[in-house]
Formats: sequence, structure tokens, C-alpha cells
Amino acid sequence: MDRYTLSDFDYALPPELIAQTPAVERTGSRLLHVDGSSLSDHAFADLPRLLARGDRVVFNDTRVVNARLHAVRPTGGKVELLLERALGADEGIFQLRASHPPKTGGELLLPDGVRATVRERDGRFFRLRFEGIASLFDYLERHGDVPLPPYITRRADVADASRYQTVYARHAGAAAAPTAGLHFDEAMLSALAAAGIASAYVTLHVGAGTFQPVETEDLTAHRMHAEWYRIARETVAEIEAVRARGGRVVAIGTTSLRALESAAANDGRVRAGESETRLFVTPGYRFRVVDRLVTNFHLPKSTLLMLVSAFAGHGNIRAAYAHAIARRYRFFSYGDAMLVERAADAAPVTSPGKLQAPAPGPTPLQSPR
Repeated sequence: MDRYTLSDFDYALPPELIAQTPAVERTGSRLLHVDGSSLSDHAFADLPRLLARGDRVVFNDTRVVNARLHAVRPTGGKVELLLERALGADEGIFQLRASHPPKTGGELLLPDGVRATVRERDGRFFRLRFEGIASLFDYLERHGDVPLPPYITRRADVADASRYQTVYARHAGAAAAPTAGLHFDEAMLSALAAAGIASAYVTLHVGAGTFQPVETEDLTAHRMHAEWYRIARETVAEIEAVRARGGRVVAIGTTSLRALESAAANDGRVRAGESETRLFVTPGYRFRVVDRLVTNFHLPKSTLLMLVSAFAGHGNIRAAYAHAIARRYRFFSYGDAMLVERAADAAPVTSPGKLQAPAPGPTPLQSPR
């Protein structure tokens, strides 16, 4: 990591390439295949033929909640709340947007006579307890808005309630969508199964902190936000089976990848259960579980761009992004996608079942500076 700074993950993006609306059809987006230094342009509907019979795709089945709320302070000042994560039926961690954020012990007034009290603050995150509700998720469902990311400049509309949600979403708790999964519809899931490509599921509740920029040039000083994840025993068995027969594990989105890699033991085996992850992946990380990655295009200077650069190779991703910009791909949550092959130097040197812990230090890639 010490060979890279924040500036190594910056790029210039024409604002008109930031997708403000989804494609008409979920599978109607474009797909850039990144295989080392080789780049090829496809339609997303081509994905089943780009994978191989015996591969297994792993989806994040978290469900986005209406995580954005509007409140006022007793003095009348407006406050916007964005859920980061729920802590129980009446408590959660939120990001607050206000001209004068409340202090610990301060109160906020919300619809239906509900009050929220600030219990503590940690940087940009506020722990709030709600009075007058039975279930935080039920309250958000009634009074919250779809939490479109900050680079989508329009207000959420009725269509976003379904389009900013995967068709396989099951477990409520996310404040942002696992956006690689937005490209899949029921017909695509059936096409994958017909092609001999099975599916598995993990759950990682994506926090709004995923959109927060890295603020220090020294990457070792960056503190990742925590995200809760769960991996079922049947998912572990399915991954072990595909690896035993020589198939590949295909993570659908960086959140699926982070859950799998966070749950990997030193020997490369995935452990079932639930936990929190602060995994920060930068070039030099040795991936123990995931062989291929389907992902959208990510923000400049973001931890997700660093992760993809670690997976495919820093120089390869810079070239892929330049290619995508030149060919007018659509970027970010409602944009186009990539199928990314893992670089050889991002993989452990031993076979699955005898894998070593991630090797320290960066890969021997040159900085673009």
C-alpha cells in the first residue's frame, strides 16, 4: 500500500457520463470485459456466455430501506438524516446534514410526533434513539425516501423504489444498493442457470459510508466504516463444491467480494456466520476466494476503485476507465458494468484449501505519476 497515495486513484470524468437514471431494461446496460490488459465491449446480456459452465455467481441479497428522513430541530432548523445502520428496533447510526448539527443529548422532531435523541457522535456519524416507534424499519418504510446516492442530482421518484433494488433482495438493512446486482432480472437469472452457472447468496448491509471519499493521501491512515454481513452454511458448502470441481467463484459486486474475503480463514476456506467487516483492499492484497468480479464503475479516489485496482491490476483498471470514458460508458450506480478477471499477482501462490494469509505490501505496479 505504501507505494500508492490517494492521487493514484483519481481520474477526470465528464459529468454527463454520470448516469442519472437506469437503463430502460435492467439488462440493457453495457459490459466491459477486463482481462489483464485486454479489453472488449459487450452488452450485459452477454454475461452468461462470458462465464463458464460450473462457475458460481455470488449475490448480495441485502434489501435497501427508505433510509433518508427529514427532521427539524426544536429551534426550527432543518436536518436530513441518512441511515448508516440499524442497531435495534428504536436505534440507529445516521449521517446528518444540517447547518448546525445537534450535540449529544440534542433532540430532533420527525413526522408523526416522533422524537430522536442524539446519544453519541463519532465523526460524521450520529447514534440516534427514537421515541414513539415500534420498528425503525417500519417507520422508515412509511416516512423515509429512497436513498439515491449524492451524485444523482434529481429527487427519487416512484420508479426508484423498484429500480434501486435488486430483484433478489431479501433481508432489509442496506442504506445503498449493491449496484452490480441492479443489472440482473429474472430472465438473466434463468439464463445463467440454463448455462450451468449456479447462484449463491451472502448478505452484507451496505452503509451510506460507501459514498464517503477517502480524505488522506496516506492510505494507511484511512479508517473504513464497518458493515455487517452474514454467510450461511449452505453458501459455504456451495463455494467449497465449485472450487473442488475446478470452477470459479464470481462475485456480483464489491460487497459480495468483501463479505467473502472477510470471512476467509488463512487457509482460504470461507467461514459461515455473521460479523462486521472493515476490510480495506488496496493493491497488494491477495484474494483468497473470488476469481472473477462483476462490478459497476466507481467514484474517483474511492475505496471501491482501490479494491477493483487491487483485483485486476492498477494499470489495467486505469486503462479500462480511460477506455470506458472514451466510448461513453455510463458511470456509477445506474450506469454500466464490468466483468473483471483477477490478475495473476492478486492471487495466493498456493491452491485452494492450502492458501496462505494475504501477503503484505503492494504489487509491483508502477504509479502513473
